[in-house]
Amino acid sequence: MVPVIARVTGRTRELSDVVTFEMEVEGWPGFAPGQFNMLSVFGVGEIPISISGPVSDTTRIIHTIRDVGPVSHALAALSPGAVLGLRGPYGAPWPVQAARGRDVVVIAGGLGLAPVRPILYELMENRDAYGKVTLLYGARSPAEILFEKELGDWRSRLDMGVEVTVDRATNAWHGHVGVVTALLRGADFTPANTTAFVCGPEIMMRFGADGLTDLGVAATDIHLSMERNMQCGIGLCGHCQLGPVFVCKDGPVFDWATMKPLMRIKEL
Repeated sequence: MVPVIARVTGRTRELSDVVTFEMEVEGWPGFAPGQFNMLSVFGVGEIPISISGPVSDTTRIIHTIRDVGPVSHALAALSPGAVLGLRGPYGAPWPVQAARGRDVVVIAGGLGLAPVRPILYELMENRDAYGKVTLLYGARSPAEILFEKELGDWRSRLDMGVEVTVDRATNAWHGHVGVVTALLRGADFTPANTTAFVCGPEIMMRFGADGLTDLGVAATDIHLSMERNMQCGIGLCGHCQLGPVFVCKDGPVFDWATMKPLMRIKEL
């Protein structure tokens, strides 16, 4: 429960309200895709943030943060050389290794691209270990597309499919317009041999998971990353309880078979 000291070594402005930080911690044990750290600004507070860098890079810890509250605002204002508190990594990861030999579909909406980025790095670094790979990404507008350069790099590859859509287009936008789940109709994968990873707003994840099951993907092969009011990170405080599960300890990654009945209930 006691945070260690992390030092910011790099800072990249992704969007007007989104920043990616590189930081280092002495004795960092590494992480698995989908895990998160509890980051704290001394005197302000602590929040959970998913790790958005590659698992293979053990020298840096990378977090992508949206400036939406007091703690995230304080984090977003940090510059290289600043120090902060870090606890982690915590949580059940994406089962990426179990997807080897299978087709993989990654669906992300908005900032949800950050928690699935470690999956994409793993897929690209070990491309021959997986079948067909598809990334479907949705943003509110062209100006709010996260990791735009990387999306372009991945799209230029011949061994994966990348489709991007926006809710509201501009005159300069010539891509898809509409909800990201609509892109499933044109995606190339074999449902019976597919593992799917879905991250974004809950309504998008529900429609995405339903769309995948309608196409024949098993509910146990569809994985979602849930977001709740996590405060302790280890299942003690109860703030993140969702029905019988604690999102911080039992998740944040769950399969659709587990989440479907819970996400159908308006209040738990």
